[in-house]
Amino acid sequence: MKHKENPSYIDIFLSFFWIGLTGFGGLAMTAHIRKHIVDKRKWLDANTFDSGLALCQVIPGAIVMQLAAFIGLKLKGIRGSVVSFVGFGLPAFLIMLILSVLYNESKNISGVEMVLSGLRVVIVAIVANAAYIFGKKNFRNVNDWIIAVIAAGLFLTKLHPFLVLLVASLLGVVLTRKEFEPSGKLSKARTFRFFLIMLIVVALGSTILYFVNSEYFILATVMLRIDLFSFGGGLAAMPIMYHELVDLFGWFDQKTFMDGVILGQVTPGSIIIAATFYGYMHFGVLGSIIATICVFTPSFLILMGIIPFFDKLRSYTQFNKVINGILCSFVGLLAVVTYRFTIGINWNLVNILFTLVAFGLLVRKVDVIWIILGGVLLSLII
Repeated sequence: MKHKENPSYIDIFLSFFWIGLTGFGGLAMTAHIRKHIVDKRKWLDANTFDSGLALCQVIPGAIVMQLAAFIGLKLKGIRGSVVSFVGFGLPAFLIMLILSVLYNESKNISGVEMVLSGLRVVIVAIVANAAYIFGKKNFRNVNDWIIAVIAAGLFLTKLHPFLVLLVASLLGVVLTRKEFEPSGKLSKARTFRFFLIMLIVVALGSTILYFVNSEYFILATVMLRIDLFSFGGGLAAMPIMYHELVDLFGWFDQKTFMDGVILGQVTPGSIIIAATFYGYMHFGVLGSIIATICVFTPSFLILMGIIPFFDKLRSYTQFNKVINGILCSFVGLLAVVTYRFTIGINWNLVNILFTLVAFGLLVRKVDVIWIILGGVLLSLII
């Protein structure tokens, strides 16, 4: 496979801005990113992409956000990582901020719910297609299927995602039989220095907030804590957010919190972007900015801190077997998410037909933006 050498920072930013603008379906966006970066632009080889996906699944926070940062790092180093990370997250932040302002004015999301009803059907097809894509690309024998099925069963029991990944890793070591290609180029060691510098910056920033405005300090530390313990992607952050924002601090009632979750679902990008809504509703525009930055910062720094060590470990066969187990568990996780989205829909003949058509179009590699627009149109018509 030929690779385009040295894309510019503008290329990277615009590409990830578009991916972030058209990325719906939570974890399913990983297939959307792969299509653009590996298949279409050929900026990254499949082996490096898959290893990055496995790494991002292990660390806390939004998997798709960390994957964008990982790709940027591989393309253009630390600056590329920041550019891709910001480019990917910016559309979701801007859209959520606009929706938050509109919600605050009307306290009503009936129109959003109407559009969301059609998008839910499309999202089922998007997530199912992502499971199909990663299963097709990564499964080589029946052992890979066994790992995925066991992981899916464990995810269904609501076992902590980190424990599921631990089991999948062990199964990968025992059951993996495939050969591994050499990993991509190593990340430079200065990513760890960047991690240490940014850790100091976060500590100083938090200290300044404490003396300037204690409420902003509390908001920042709450969001930092939420991201730090959100193993398993964006959906895993929602129960933690509920505990912190509703039960512990009492900033919102249950209805307002759930409205934020709904807006997070209808917004492209990770559902964790609901933090923008919560920040705005309690602290205004500055609060939305603080909440958004802080809810993505810890996992980004963790990624920067462990990348050099991860790249070195990729040269060992046993570690690659661990990675394979984690990738197989990711397919199982996508299958479980598909199931959970499916049982939340009131199915009728139109919804069933539209889901099947959407899935068929995705398999035939029709751009997801047209299918999303079709879902919106279906909502308005029905």
